[in-house]
Amino acid sequence: MGTQPSAIAAKLPGRIFFPGRSASLSSQIIADVRDALFAKKLKPGDSIGTENEIAARYGVSRIVARDALRTLQALGIAEIKMGKGGGARVARGNPRLFAEALAVQLDLTGVTAAEIMDAQRAIECLAAELAAENATDEDFSRLRQLVADADASMGDVARFTELGAEFHLAVAEASHNRVLVVQLISLQHVSWPRRNPTLTRNVMRRIQDIHKELLGLIEIRDAAGARKLMDDHVKMIRARRVSEHAKSKMKAATCC
Repeated sequence: MGTQPSAIAAKLPGRIFFPGRSASLSSQIIADVRDALFAKKLKPGDSIGTENEIAARYGVSRIVARDALRTLQALGIAEIKMGKGGGARVARGNPRLFAEALAVQLDLTGVTAAEIMDAQRAIECLAAELAAENATDEDFSRLRQLVADADASMGDVARFTELGAEFHLAVAEASHNRVLVVQLISLQHVSWPRRNPTLTRNVMRRIQDIHKELLGLIEIRDAAGARKLMDDHVKMIRARRVSEHAKSKMKAATCC
């Protein structure tokens, strides 16, 4: 296979590498591609090149080039096609694929329930405000259906909990701001309970009343009202989550 110049050769600086660890060499190639993306020198669908082309461009072995491409693929930056006419191209973006990965990193970092809920409050308040400004008829229908489904699931704690998360996400989606949506998905992975021990029938009714009122505010395009109500609602959720987390830690510490 030849080493004709590719998009990366024209758009990336190319460097003279001195002998050293292959990981360091591949990391520099990865950094160049990432920097070119942020500088808008590369866009989705552009060719990054084949192993041979990248190896020739940077003066490294094919092993180093292969390692760089595999890492770019794992990061979601590159799509790799094998065989004739193959090589790496800049991937099409799909931020939702990395929402769970971000959630895992937050969890591994050891962020507290309070930190997560404070961030969620900021995201959800703005999302509610923007939903009141930007929601479409399709968004309204989705939100109404989720409220109706939750009404019908009052006797099923697990299903009601799941529908609550879906309602909050649907509000964010109605904002039509993809950054807010992906951030909320990440935080919900960490914050939304799989088990909901404090979800009593009375709490369910209160949540439903708030969700219905919030939907009404969004439908009449009351952005300030929607933001204020969501703020109060997430504060309530925060208090429950922080309390549940503290009780869980105390139980774990005294169980043995």
